[in-house]
Amino acid sequence: MQVSHTLSQVSAVFDDPNLVSCGGLAPVVALAQRCGLRELVADKLTLTATGSANAHLKVPALVFGMVAGADSIDDMDLLRHGGMDRLFTGIHAPSTFGTFLRTFTFGHVRQLDSIAANLLTELATQTPLLAGAEEVTWVDVDDTIRATYGYAKQGAGFGYSGVKGLNALVAILSTPLSRPVVAATRLRSGNANSARGAARLVADALNTAKACGAGGKEGKGLVVLRADSAFYGHDVIAAARRAKVHFSITARMSPAVRKRITEIGDDTWTSISYPNAVWDEDEQRLVSDAQIAEIEFTAFTSRRKGEQITGRLIVRRVKRLNPSSKPNTGNTDKGLTAQQQELFAVYRYHAVFSDSPLVLVQAEKSHREHAIIEQVIADLKAGPMAHLPSGSFMANSAWLVLAAMAFNLTRAAGCLASAFHARATTATLRSHLINIPARLAHSARKLVLHLPKHWPWQRAWEQLWDATMGAPPKLATT
Repeated sequence: MQVSHTLSQVSAVFDDPNLVSCGGLAPVVALAQRCGLRELVADKLTLTATGSANAHLKVPALVFGMVAGADSIDDMDLLRHGGMDRLFTGIHAPSTFGTFLRTFTFGHVRQLDSIAANLLTELATQTPLLAGAEEVTWVDVDDTIRATYGYAKQGAGFGYSGVKGLNALVAILSTPLSRPVVAATRLRSGNANSARGAARLVADALNTAKACGAGGKEGKGLVVLRADSAFYGHDVIAAARRAKVHFSITARMSPAVRKRITEIGDDTWTSISYPNAVWDEDEQRLVSDAQIAEIEFTAFTSRRKGEQITGRLIVRRVKRLNPSSKPNTGNTDKGLTAQQQELFAVYRYHAVFSDSPLVLVQAEKSHREHAIIEQVIADLKAGPMAHLPSGSFMANSAWLVLAAMAFNLTRAAGCLASAFHARATTATLRSHLINIPARLAHSARKLVLHLPKHWPWQRAWEQLWDATMGAPPKLATT
């Protein structure tokens, strides 16, 4: 492919007031209107400081800017180009957004958390965002460090990763039939312990999950909280039990856990289909370096009896490889055999503390799928969380909540577009459905968007348009 004309005969002029670069933002804004985002902000957010006026316009505008690709306050200027002021109302200058975010206090950020939870609930009601949640729902929790630079960021510090920045705690919801959405977030100082405030976040996420239909109306479905060893503590597990959901959390290798592992009988280990597993024709079974077993375990025995928790200790062991046992390729002259056999097997152990009702193999496999939260964190960091743009800690806390709202709104739009886009990343959704150039025109007192001919994802985009700009979709009744 090359330029169709001589280079000297090609020119460009920024002079068309009827063009917009993100025509696909219209159906996303319409979806947010159907879910009552503006009304939620007006009802719940009580900002009164100077610069906080018109919160019901500025919060949605910040969210829509993130949906369109903004990852800083200055990037919000993309909402003001071409014909955007004809396609949308309530557009403000980026400087007003910065002033607005700096008026937030911790209480206002918590109000924004409530708005985000209610928006997610409405999205789950009006779209197939969490299909199958009444049967099985996974709630995953993890934290990450967002690197910052300079000395002007409140709360920045060196955490467990050795990187200077701020710590973001994230909880997500997913089902076997749907991709994850963000249920709750919390920004913390960079040197915060992973588990600090996690119990409160878990409680909020589980409440949101149930409001989205997790477990079904009668609570008979399976809801499982999953987390790594950083969250192995009484407060987090107790929060799950109070919410009457199951838990599956990586256990720290404490002396009590190690002692219990040694009590597992050699005949109880089961080989599982794990990476590099091979089929043994003689024994007619999978032979793998990974094996699993389980044993009953009571955690937190240092606490009073009523606070001790009994569950399953699911253990996976992987044989440690001895480099000397590999086939010799050129050292026979040094007196080494072609393949030295091990004297006895040595294993690495990985324990999970759980009360999941799933059978052993399913319980262990489902816990490993907790890693799906890393994809969500990577998605956020590739979008609005590329920066925490303000020097104010509370402004950045509000920014994180808004990023979660934008993520969920984009994911819901993908669910309405097509089966492919229901599972696509945010970057794919943005390039296929959101950032589509459009020319605005009026016809019979109606605004018409003229989009590129032969757009590869035209059908998916039209399905999104019909679902959001047309008549409200009829909900299935049972």
